[in-house]
Amino acid sequence: MFRAAAQQPQDDTAALMRRVAGIRLLTVRLVNEQLAGDYHSSFKGQGIEFDEVRPYVPGDDVRAIDWNVTARSGAPHIKRFAEERELTVLFLVDVSGSQSFGSRERTKSELSALLTCILAMAAVQNADKVGLINFSDRIEKVILPRKGRTAVMRLVRDVLAAERTTRQGTDIAAALRYLNNVQKRRALVFLISDFQDRDYADELRTTAERHDLVALAVEDPREADLPDAGLVEVQDPETGDLVLLDTGSAAVRSHFARAAREERAQLKRTLLRYGIDGERFATTDGDDETVRRLRRLFNRRERRRGRGRR
Repeated sequence: MFRAAAQQPQDDTAALMRRVAGIRLLTVRLVNEQLAGDYHSSFKGQGIEFDEVRPYVPGDDVRAIDWNVTARSGAPHIKRFAEERELTVLFLVDVSGSQSFGSRERTKSELSALLTCILAMAAVQNADKVGLINFSDRIEKVILPRKGRTAVMRLVRDVLAAERTTRQGTDIAAALRYLNNVQKRRALVFLISDFQDRDYADELRTTAERHDLVALAVEDPREADLPDAGLVEVQDPETGDLVLLDTGSAAVRSHFARAAREERAQLKRTLLRYGIDGERFATTDGDDETVRRLRRLFNRRERRRGRGRR
């Protein structure tokens, strides 16, 4: 009996590492050169840093003239800028109680880990640093940005490990405030959550002004589409409250579906209002569909950047 109790943490750790290894193997297949290229086109080169001032030559963009240097030297000079070769990529991942839900093979937490792994792997292939902030109604874990695949797998491990320890609510606004306080330099931020929270719009706007913010919404269809199973006692994973639902009632099922549609619509309106890119992902999506949705996000950003350059 005592031996079994002592063995449990080792068993849990072994199971966790098997899940991490499974996601790693899957990601190696999914993150091909084309996906990494899409990532580069969508996210790299948006930040620029000063390189040098040099004399103006015919054909240079007159908008780049450095008038201070021109005035001092008596000859026209222009500023040159170089693309920032290295981005800091931060994953702000919701690990609250609702993330442990999944109606089929994959939970929302596992989907979040997969998205983190795919995007982080694409980032390190482009020589970027990756870091993590896990949050519920508090900050659960912080991993400072690092380069390399080892850093990626640590991020994935800690997202999955949080599923066993956090059974809290969600405070997106507090997580965003923490991010803005600790990350002073502009970063690429992936906010991964089911967005089962309220009153975070102002912090979304503030974060989008300081960083390149991308919202990835994870969801399970059963949270909106209740089955007709009669009286069912369900537990709110974020509060622990038990509620008796009459899923046999068409009105009850309709209410849940309507509320879910309104929450999705509200999030979409908020992201559009503040110019934040976003995409939705379902636990029931196949692996290839998940990648297709990511590529759709990448391509949408690239098209918008192309229009902005014209």
